[in-house]
Amino acid sequence: MAERPPTVIVRHPKENPRKCSVYFLRERSDIVFLSYPVRRRPDLSDYVRLAAEGPPLSHEDADRGILLLDGSWRWAEAMERDFADVPPRSLTGWKTAYPRVSKLGTDPDNGLASIEALYLAYHLLGRPTDGLLDDYRWAREFLLANSLG
Repeated sequence: MAERPPTVIVRHPKENPRKCSVYFLRERSDIVFLSYPVRRRPDLSDYVRLAAEGPPLSHEDADRGILLLDGSWRWAEAMERDFADVPPRSLTGWKTAYPRVSKLGTDPDNGLASIEALYLAYHLLGRPTDGLLDDYRWAREFLLANSLG
């Protein structure tokens, strides 16, 4: 089996690092962080994009790279337009533990914190999840709410 491409996380510049659930993963060698807008876009031809809408993530995606767009739901539409060519995959039926309240009503019903989405993607694709939730404040609640821990 060929080595999987690294996970690519594109962060919106207005995303507060203190509220960002994936920021602490920036030192991992299997994850590449890029700032939005991306000036030099990597080849994402063998990637799927985690999204609120789209076909469900499945085992057929196991060898593909994961693209995660990290920003508030308010900025998600603009970010998604720039990566519309990367096939979307949804994660439905899971519960978030992240206490969020959108003043604009922009949070989708199946919205997850970025780290929750990444953890679930790795879990569903059979990838090691070690260390992904180590610095996530609501890790225990998330795992319990989804019968994962």
